[in-house]
Amino acid sequence: MAIYIRSPLYDQESIPLPKEVSILSKPFNGTICSNKGDEYSIKNNIIDLLTKEKSYTLAQSTNHWRMTASVYEDLWRVRSLSLLTGEPFPIEKEKEFLVHWVNPQPGKIYLDVGCSTALYARSLIKAEPESIQVAIDFSMAMLEEARMKSEAEQADIYLVRADAREMPFFGKTFDGVVMGGTLNELSDELKVLFECKRVLKDDGIFFVMHLIQSESWYGKVLQNSAEWSGIKFWTVEQSNELFARAGFAVEKQFTKGIVCFSKLLPV
Repeated sequence: MAIYIRSPLYDQESIPLPKEVSILSKPFNGTICSNKGDEYSIKNNIIDLLTKEKSYTLAQSTNHWRMTASVYEDLWRVRSLSLLTGEPFPIEKEKEFLVHWVNPQPGKIYLDVGCSTALYARSLIKAEPESIQVAIDFSMAMLEEARMKSEAEQADIYLVRADAREMPFFGKTFDGVVMGGTLNELSDELKVLFECKRVLKDDGIFFVMHLIQSESWYGKVLQNSAEWSGIKFWTVEQSNELFARAGFAVEKQFTKGIVCFSKLLPV
């Protein structure tokens, strides 16, 4: 199945993505362009559609650091949910929620938004190798780390550098959209959620993992200290109100400690 992106400069222009770009065992370098002539580079299989840098919070800016990218998954992500829930919560349990609720299907297309090291995209294609996975992030350092991990796991996915506030995709492109831990770091969370709704098919699924407000006094102190860097926290009710404003309804939800998993459907 051919994958098309929307030109970042010309909304009505489409750009086909070569299938070879997603085969990460074979380095791919080159360019892609629309019929209008706007051109975008592909370096080591990573498609760079971010034509100009946006403004970022401190929390977002740290994702550009190579050190952050190199330790994010192996040192932090595999332990984070256990730390945040206060009891053992292995990353495999998170993957179970993801795969079971999304239920990837052969030939269908899924988008990992704010993918970091593309943990979700890699997990979904491992569960269904005949699915098509696209992972986007604004950080080249994270995408480079995602590429290495994906290649090591023989997980062929499309890696795209783009800003989630202005996604380079046409409406109703994806059968599923997933987002793991990104929501709390967004500076324009409602705009990104609207974009997720726009690119998701009417019968699609939106899977979100995010952090909610702590009920303990020490948790509140820690969260308040983190907010100055641009990280936000909501209650479950506030989160669901945010989802509703963006056009989603909650089908399933699971909370443990300050971690919340949600399966959302477009309405």
